[in-house]
Amino acid sequence: MNISFQVMNRKFATEITGWRYDTPYEIYGYVEGDKNQTIDHFTTEENRFYAILSGDELIGFRSFGEDGRVSGGNYDDSHLDTGGGLHPDLTGKGLGPEIIMKGLLFGSRAFGKNRFRVTIADFNKRAKKACEKIGFSPTQRFARTSDGEHFTIFTIEINNREPLDRVLSNFTE
Repeated sequence: MNISFQVMNRKFATEITGWRYDTPYEIYGYVEGDKNQTIDHFTTEENRFYAILSGDELIGFRSFGEDGRVSGGNYDDSHLDTGGGLHPDLTGKGLGPEIIMKGLLFGSRAFGKNRFRVTIADFNKRAKKACEKIGFSPTQRFARTSDGEHFTIFTIEINNREPLDRVLSNFTE
């Protein structure tokens, strides 16, 4: 899949706030009353959100930085936190590993980092499977301070870009 990353803008952020997911993933949708706040959050430069495009079509988003952290976890600056989402019509189709991997390659180039961390809700088996498939390892499990929901932190270290490029070559363009 040929994809590109673009700094998040209001048009894309507005589209994302309209996405709705099936149970149990509905928590990843956005509440209508919070729409403007969410759009502002997505488009604030310091939050480092990027739209993922296939041609001109918005298919997902990625963030790089503290937005990927969940209260209750132990975090430091040894890894770059990343998170993201796919358009609801694309979830569960096996696209996750390729898109996450390309996101890591983009993040490595954009931010000069080779160590990444994702925090995933324990019920989200699809995201956990996609991350483990490309080499993320679980390093910590914890309960979110606000509601006790359980999360796992996964990390990956990329010593150079060759492993990313090698793995990406396994995906068809």
